[in-house]
This record gives sequence, C-alpha cells and structure tokens, in this order.
Amino acid sequence: MRGTAVCCRSGPLSGAFQVPGDKSVSHRALLFSALAGSPSKVRGLLQAEDVGATRRAVEAIGAVVRDEGAFVVVEPPDRLCEPADVVNCGNSGTSLRLLCGVLSTVPGLSVLTGDASLRQRPVRRVMEPLRRMGAVLHARGGERVPPVVIRGGSLRGMRHKLEVASAQVKSALLLAGLFADGETTVEEPHLSRDHTERMLRGMGIDLRVDGLAVTVAPGRPRGGGTIEVPGDISSAAFFLCAAAALEGSEVTVRNVGMNPSRTGVLDVLEAMGARLSVANRVDEGEPRGDLTVTAAPLHGTTISGALVPRLIDELPVIMVAATQARGRTVIRDAKELRVKESDRLASMGEALVAAGAKIELFEDGCAIEGPTPLRGVSVHTRLDHRVAMSMAIAQLFMGGGEVSLDDVSCVGTSFPSFFSILDRLTTPTRSSSAGEGQGEGAKGTP
Repeated sequence: MRGTAVCCRSGPLSGAFQVPGDKSVSHRALLFSALAGSPSKVRGLLQAEDVGATRRAVEAIGAVVRDEGAFVVVEPPDRLCEPADVVNCGNSGTSLRLLCGVLSTVPGLSVLTGDASLRQRPVRRVMEPLRRMGAVLHARGGERVPPVVIRGGSLRGMRHKLEVASAQVKSALLLAGLFADGETTVEEPHLSRDHTERMLRGMGIDLRVDGLAVTVAPGRPRGGGTIEVPGDISSAAFFLCAAAALEGSEVTVRNVGMNPSRTGVLDVLEAMGARLSVANRVDEGEPRGDLTVTAAPLHGTTISGALVPRLIDELPVIMVAATQARGRTVIRDAKELRVKESDRLASMGEALVAAGAKIELFEDGCAIEGPTPLRGVSVHTRLDHRVAMSMAIAQLFMGGGEVSLDDVSCVGTSFPSFFSILDRLTTPTRSSSAGEGQGEGAKGTP
C-alpha cells in the first residue's frame, strides 16, 4: 500500500547516529552462506524488504534461515534444490540478478519475478553472458524484462568482458562460475563495488584479481564463520550530504562501511569543500569506521568516468547537495541511473526543477547551477525509495517550505528507520500528515 507524507523540518543537523546494515553486503551474506558447505552466522543483517526477498529466495532453494538474538544463522542444504514455486524478488534487482547466476546451475525449472517496478528493469545484460556459459534463460518483452524463466544445468567457465561496470552482473557471473566447468573471469571497464570478491575470498574461494579482471575457480564457499555487516554508506549518504551543505551542521555516523569501491560520495563531498574526518577505522574484511562531516561552503565539481560506479546510488542526494553549491556541478557517464527503480535522472530532475533548482538533463547525467533557494513541492516518487529520501532531504533547504511525497512506503525496501534518524538529527517543525499505507518505510515523522 502507498502512504503519502508531508515533510517539514529545519536544520542544522547535529548528533551521532548509526545506519542499518549495508544492503549489498546483507544480500550477499545470505546468498553466499546458502551456497556454503556449513552453517554461517551473520551479524548486523539489514532488516528491510529487499533483503527479506533474498532471505525468502534462499529458503526456497533449500537453506534454513533463523534468527538467534544478534545473529542470523544460515544453514545451507547439501544440494540446492529447484524452487517449488515462483520466486518473488519484490523490488530487489540485486536479488533477481544474483539469483539468475545461482539458479542457472541448479537442475530444474526456476521462475524469478518481482513487483511492477522490478518487472520493468532490464535483465538482458545478465542473461546474455550466462547464456554464453551454456545457461538457458528466457524473459518477457523480447528477452528484456522479468519474469525470468531459468532451466538450470551444466555451465562452462569462460572470460567475460563487460561493456558497463556492474557489481550485480559481475556477481551473477562469478556465482555461476563457482559451479561451472573451468575458471570464470569477469573484466569491467571500471571498478564496481567489490563486496562479492571480498566475501568469497573470506569464505575460502580461489579468487584472483588482476587489475579490473576477477577470476574464480569452481568450488563451494566455506561456511562456519561469522560475517560482519557494517552500516550502509548509501543510507548514511543522505545525512552526510545534508550536513555538508546545511550551515551549522555536524554529524557522525558510527561503524559505517568504508569500502573504497563504495566511498565515491566522500570523494565528491571533499571535492566540493566539505570537511570530513574518520576515527576508529577497521580495515579487515569490509572496512568500516566512524565518519564525521561538518558543514562548509560548497562549490561545484565534475563527476564522471570511473568515479560513477562508486557512487551510483548516492547520485540522487548528491544532486540535492549540488543545488546548494556555488557554481556548476556536472554529472556524466551515469546513464545507469535511468534503469534503477525509476529513471532517477528524470525523477530527480522533475522534482528539483519544480522546487526551483536550475538543472539541465543529459542522456547520461545533468548539470546543476547553484546555490539556489528551493521552495515547497509535491513529489511523484515513482515508488523509488532513493527519490523519496532525497527529496525529504531537499526539504531542509526550503526555508520552512514543505515537501509532499506521494509515497513513503517505498523507503522500507532499503531504510525503514530513515525518518526516525532524520527526526533525531533535525527539528520537525510541525506534525506531518501521512496515509495509513505508510508502513515501515515511514517510521518517525515523515
């Protein structure tokens, strides 16, 4: 169900907080543990709808997942089994694409589907390389979009050269390679997030990295250990960007993931003039630490090339921060934004222009002139959680103006506690109206 909400807060942002577990790491922790040779424990698993879809999927292929206090325990089956029913991935593109790789190796018939948004997201780029390995996959709409039907069987390892850097496609191929005949190599044009490589290596997989190429040898991951999930920097980014741009702000996010393949947003904030510092850094496994951002006058910058895959999910809220920076901010090479939960370039461009921002949209990005005072606006989120959260942040720069969101339940797919944290760091200036359908996605005061 949908739930509308009216956002009205004032800054500055102040305080320390923690964000829930990293979504990308949480997906992989569940799925890789289901492939392992013995049970694993996961600490800090994100409790959100997208990760719930992966949990149901691994249970459908034979794993047992149970909660034990601070841990989630995953008991893998002796052999993965054919799902007894259609596997519904909800809104989670990560679940669907990684499962394409796994289920291509499971004998039998599997069907992957999702909600209305996911059924419009492209799958050809993961299907085609899997087909070259010998997999049998078919999709709707001229083999373009889900549902995906998979006839699992034997695969052969091979070398793939991706045209677009994609952690999801890379991970799907590496997972298929674990059960293929011979080595599998995936080469990207730029580095995408490397959670899969780190976790598989930590679980005993023979994995080699040579520049932008990753190679795996066949083998089942070793279980029996504990996977630590750090806080999600993509979730923290909403508050970090707001604090950087809002005068008088200073916030600290504790135990947040600092994986270099994910910290492009920090590079951008520093390039724009924000003040950042890191304490209590831990570099083993998934790097993490306590990150403090202090407001400073921001200026425009250019975001393009190899930097883009390292911050693709943070670009919507970076666009908000850019409206408050002096000069011109240019984003290029980000065409991937057009095939997320919504066309995020169009969604954010429409919302920010209506709020008074000066934006020029390109096919692969945009240019934003600032600083620009923003005004209240009604936002069509297109059921996209990052659009909803980014525009809730934009409201802080509206001088008391309101943002009306036509949907906040979508926030529950990745960050159910977003509004609660935003309330703690800011000052709600009035009660917000919200529909009954807001659900977990609107905890706190929308």
